[in-house]
Amino acid sequence: MTVNAAAAPAPNRTPEGATAVVKFHVSLNVADLPRSLAFYRALLGDGPVKAYADYAKFEIDEPPLVLSLYPSPQGPGGALNHVGLRLRSSGALVEMQQRLEEAGIATQRQEGVECCYARQTKFWVTDPDRNLWEIYTVEEDIEHAGFDGPPAPASPPPETVWEHRITEAVPARIPLDDGSADEVRLEGTFNGDREMASLAPLLAECRRVLRPGGRLAVHALAGNRPFPGTPSLPGLASLVRRVPTWGELASAVAQAGFAGAFFEKLGEIHCFRVNGVELRETRLNAWRPTEAGSAATSDVLYKGPFERVTDEDGTVYPRGERVAVTARAVGRLRHGPAAGQFLFLPAGAPGA
Repeated sequence: MTVNAAAAPAPNRTPEGATAVVKFHVSLNVADLPRSLAFYRALLGDGPVKAYADYAKFEIDEPPLVLSLYPSPQGPGGALNHVGLRLRSSGALVEMQQRLEEAGIATQRQEGVECCYARQTKFWVTDPDRNLWEIYTVEEDIEHAGFDGPPAPASPPPETVWEHRITEAVPARIPLDDGSADEVRLEGTFNGDREMASLAPLLAECRRVLRPGGRLAVHALAGNRPFPGTPSLPGLASLVRRVPTWGELASAVAQAGFAGAFFEKLGEIHCFRVNGVELRETRLNAWRPTEAGSAATSDVLYKGPFERVTDEDGTVYPRGERVAVTARAVGRLRHGPAAGQFLFLPAGAPGA
């Protein structure tokens, strides 16, 4: 970790010791300091003013905040319900949410909700230690408390996750037992200097180690048409040596025997054109099929905040009504960004 406490303050920081601005100060225990530094750098749009192996501090002028981080693993939340940042404008809200999405951090947006005797627009984001942050603007005061509250806590992270990154060699065998992984992540794997066909054995290995219903998560830069030659891109994208098309990604995953594939994100933020090809940050999710009973149904109840939502298959979920869906649809909802908005019930179970 780089220590550079003596660096000149960035424009949106007040130098330590200055007293012109009253700031809210919060200190958090974190399990992994470097990981938390990366998260809060994306959230706050600036780096820490102090960064040591056992302590880090951010000082931000807009919003006025002093945030200290101490590496000390604790149970998530404790007595803390959530932490909130109220911003001045919807533009600032969009800017902060965009910065997080660019860093690959999922957020959950809510428009015009009624909460705490006010109508608000907000988004929610969970930090690496599973503390819930509410980032919001107030549109107007109202005469009743409203019904909105924090999203239900996210499901615990998968017990067993295997990940491959673009900079790593592709193993002949994943070092896990058959059916032992809850999730396999391929981070940039399809952008390495490898032909698509050569990745078929890796996808077969991914299917082998995943339990039935386990998720394959593919993160890649993909294009709307074949890319001519070898890309020459700036920054971190300079690692990209090959750009598959969206269709090639979906086809490779389907041919490997995965089911329920859907594009979670075709990023508008990371969208640009090179050599006539439209390139986008792409996240593709798919699941290892259950060996039996994959057509069995379970009941799902959508809790809100909207009147109704629709999934990728066109299934409509009215708020407060039970809907019978397949096990595959349940898997998508459980692992999706809106998992906290649903209750999952056995088919025919008494009402929630």
